[in-house]
Amino acid sequence: MSSSSTTNHHNAAGQPPPPGLKTHFKTPEGGYKLKCEKSHPPGFLHYAHGKSTTQVTLAHLKDKPTPSEPSSSSSSSSLGVGSGVRSAAAKFLGGNSSKTLGFVGGNGGSKSLSGTTKLGLSSTSNSNSYTGNSNFDAKGTYLVFNVGDAIFISDLSTQDKDPIKSIHFSTSNPISHAFDPDARDGHDLLIGLNGGDVYSASLRLQLQDAGKKLVGAQHYNKDGCVNNSRCTSIAWVPNGDGTFVVAHADGNMYVYEKSKDGSSDHAFSVIKDPTQFSVSHARHSKNPIARWHICQGSINNIAFSSDGAYLATVGRDGYLRVFDFKTEQLVCGGKSYYGALLCCSWSTDGKYILTGGEDDLVQIWSMEERKIVAWGEGHSSWVSGVAFDSYWSAPNNDDTGEHVVYRFGSVGQDTQLLLWDLERDEIVVPLRRAPGGSPTFSSGSQSAHWDNNSCPVGSLQPAPSMRDVPMISPLVVHRVETEPLSGLIFTPESVLTVCREGRIKVWTRPTLSETEQAV
Repeated sequence: MSSSSTTNHHNAAGQPPPPGLKTHFKTPEGGYKLKCEKSHPPGFLHYAHGKSTTQVTLAHLKDKPTPSEPSSSSSSSSLGVGSGVRSAAAKFLGGNSSKTLGFVGGNGGSKSLSGTTKLGLSSTSNSNSYTGNSNFDAKGTYLVFNVGDAIFISDLSTQDKDPIKSIHFSTSNPISHAFDPDARDGHDLLIGLNGGDVYSASLRLQLQDAGKKLVGAQHYNKDGCVNNSRCTSIAWVPNGDGTFVVAHADGNMYVYEKSKDGSSDHAFSVIKDPTQFSVSHARHSKNPIARWHICQGSINNIAFSSDGAYLATVGRDGYLRVFDFKTEQLVCGGKSYYGALLCCSWSTDGKYILTGGEDDLVQIWSMEERKIVAWGEGHSSWVSGVAFDSYWSAPNNDDTGEHVVYRFGSVGQDTQLLLWDLERDEIVVPLRRAPGGSPTFSSGSQSAHWDNNSCPVGSLQPAPSMRDVPMISPLVVHRVETEPLSGLIFTPESVLTVCREGRIKVWTRPTLSETEQAV
C-alpha cells in the first residue's frame, strides 16, 4: 500500500518542494520527516567525460590515531577492513553490509598520485574549518559521493547543503568508492574511475589539506595497464588485512593487497572458456594478486557478507553469484526473472541477500535454501538500490536475538522509495504442484516446503516460475525525487536516499514517543 504523507509548504532547506513531492511519509511505527538535503555546488560540475550515476559512501572517522597519519603514499599491511561503499559505515554503526559500486581492478603500483588529478575547493562558506589545518582531527561522519568528474565530501552532522570538500579528476570520472573505518595506516578511502584507475587515500588527510590535489594517494591500475574497462564496483574485504576487490565492466574482478607493490608483469593465464567462472593467480607476489573471471558482460555490483566469508556479485547477464571468498569457489546463484541485475545487499546475519534489477522486482535469496524465497513487487521501473535496515527492530522480535521480521528498503528509476517487511515464519510458500492439479499453499518456514537439495553447491539456477514463489508487497511507497534514484543507506537516526544526479535526502526516523504510541 502507498504511504500516507503530508506536504509541507517548505522543505528543510527553506525552499518549496517540487510539485507532488512530500516531506513526510508514515510507517506503522511512526512518521519519517525530511531533515535536509546534500548536494554539489552547481558551478563546480564538469561533464567533459560524460555523466555518471551518483553513488554515496558513508564514512565515519574515529579519533585521530597517534602518531598522526603519514602524508606520503606508502602504506602498511596491517589494515583491519570494513565492508564496501554502502557498507562503509556499517561496521562502525553495527550495520548491514551492502553495495557500493565498483571499480576497475588494476596494477597496484605504489606510486604517488601525479598531477593528473586536481582538487577543486568547495564553495561552501565553512570549508575553511575543515581544510588547511593539519592538526584538525576531522572526527565525524561524512558522505562521500561522485558527480561528473568530481568526488564531494559532506558533513552528515550538519544541515548544510553544500559539501565541505571537492576533488576533481581531469582524465576520467570517478564511478565508485569504498571506505574502511578501521584502517590503521590512514589509507581508508578507495576511489575507482571510469577509465579503470583506482586510488587509495586517507579521508582525514584530504579534509586537512587545502591544496588542489588528491594528496598522499596510491595509484593502482595506472592508465588501465591491467584492465582498462570501467570500474563498476569496489569493496574492502571485511577483516581482510588491507585486501580489496575491484569489479570491471568486462566481467573480471581483481584482488589487491594494499601492502604489496605493483608488478611489471601483469600477465594472467588465458581465459579458456569465457562462459565459465575461473580464478588465475599472479606469477609474483605483487598486485593484483588474483583475477576472478566472473561472467561475460559487466559485473554491476559486489557485496561482502559482514564476516567477509562470502562475496555476492550481480551482473549484466542477470545472475546473482555467491562465492566462498577464501576457497575461491562458487557456492550458488540464480537468474533474474528478466534482464540484468543491478544491485545486491546482505542481511547483517548473512542469512538473506537482496537483489534488484531490470525486471522491476526485488528478489529475496536465502543462503540456507540457496534459492529465491520471495519476490517483492511494487516498483514500476528498474530497481537500482537495495539495503536491509539493521537498526530497525520489530515490536514482536523475540528475545533470542533471532530476526523474526526483517525490514529492508529499495529505490528505483521510478523515483520511489519502498520499505518492506519480510516475516520469516509467515511467508506463504507454494507446495509442490501435483501433475494436472492446482497449487496449494501453506504458511510456515520455507525449509518445511522446499527441497533442500534442489540447488546443488556450485550451480546456477534458472529463474523459478513466479507462481511457485511467494510475492510480498511494500509496506510504504513514497515518491522521493523527480529524477531516478540510485541508492539508499540506513543509519541509526535516518534513511538516506540518493538521486543519480547528485542529490541526497536525509529522512529522520520516528521519535521514540511516536514509536511507543504506534505499538
